[in-house]
Amino acid sequence: MAYERGQNGGTDIFAAYIRLIGGLAQRLDYDEQRPLTLMEVCGTHTMSIYRWGIKRLLPDNIRLISGPGCPVCVTPEQTLAQALALSERPELTLASFGDMLRVPLGGRSLLSARQQGADIRIVLSPLDAMQIAIDEPARQVVFLAVGFETTAPLTAAVLEQARERHIDNFSVIAAHKTMPPVIRALFSEGTAVDGLICPGHVAAITGARAFDFVASELHKPSAVAGFEPADIAKAIYALVKQAAQRRCVNENCYRRAVSEAGNVHAQALLRRVFEPAAAEWRGLGSFADSGLTLSAPYADFDALARFAPSYETPPAQTACRCGDVLRGRISAGDCPLFGGVCTPQQPQGACMVSAEGGCAAAYKYRER
Repeated sequence: MAYERGQNGGTDIFAAYIRLIGGLAQRLDYDEQRPLTLMEVCGTHTMSIYRWGIKRLLPDNIRLISGPGCPVCVTPEQTLAQALALSERPELTLASFGDMLRVPLGGRSLLSARQQGADIRIVLSPLDAMQIAIDEPARQVVFLAVGFETTAPLTAAVLEQARERHIDNFSVIAAHKTMPPVIRALFSEGTAVDGLICPGHVAAITGARAFDFVASELHKPSAVAGFEPADIAKAIYALVKQAAQRRCVNENCYRRAVSEAGNVHAQALLRRVFEPAAAEWRGLGSFADSGLTLSAPYADFDALARFAPSYETPPAQTACRCGDVLRGRISAGDCPLFGGVCTPQQPQGACMVSAEGGCAAAYKYRER
């Protein structure tokens, strides 16, 4: 298997870790019926694992499963219904990342609303959304703010600018989420996971120590990982080694990008603009302090409070197993809709929409 960034270095490191993992796996006294199960909670990890065929290279008693690491996938139906309701207002422009437009909701989507005349624009960042508001002062511009700790600081920075510059026709649907509370909840309800591959993007903001609780409270090995195949293999090796040695710590395997303390400036920015709040996660439920709501000084930028949209959330697609995929209970291919009724061209659930969704990754790389 060629490594894109070099003929030798990357390939050799990747292969070396895979060999080490195999050697350690042989020393694990796990029953063959109970493999060592490791979960990643980052959509970029999920895509890389499928892209490089890492699952197929591992020993039979090492199993990788995906968790709730895709921000589009975990954005609940209610948030999408609110965005759709706002998009119907003729004086309003809704700005969103592209993946959100294709998420289905009761036979509708933001894409279909756009095709029917709603002013819905795809942006690459909240800064682009604010620029629309500056360029078109007669229109109200609402940004659908989704994502984890990685993207939330940029939303916060833009809101600070909007407040300082008195941009009164700009607001957001605050739908950001934070990773530690949902990890605690999943493990507390007995998710059968023996170790956690922690998201390097999130840890770059929060610091590696934000995931120390996985070992200290949940008593599971954890490793912060980067996104190249050698990075992921290194984290898997660290977790397998901990299991073999009966240890339980949080290892930072991505030190070139992640410090123990993280980005303290971004953390301070988040504290100024947002406050922790309960949040609904698609297919998973509601978890305390797992979302970010606007703090008092920024409450005027809350689009839901400003416009009070009237909406109904249609019942979820019952045959879709996105919730079980996000919990790691099943693999994407175990869903009865996967690859037949549900494809990237006609997604039935959010996990098949986003490029970082577990179903989309499994479908794209199913032949590799």
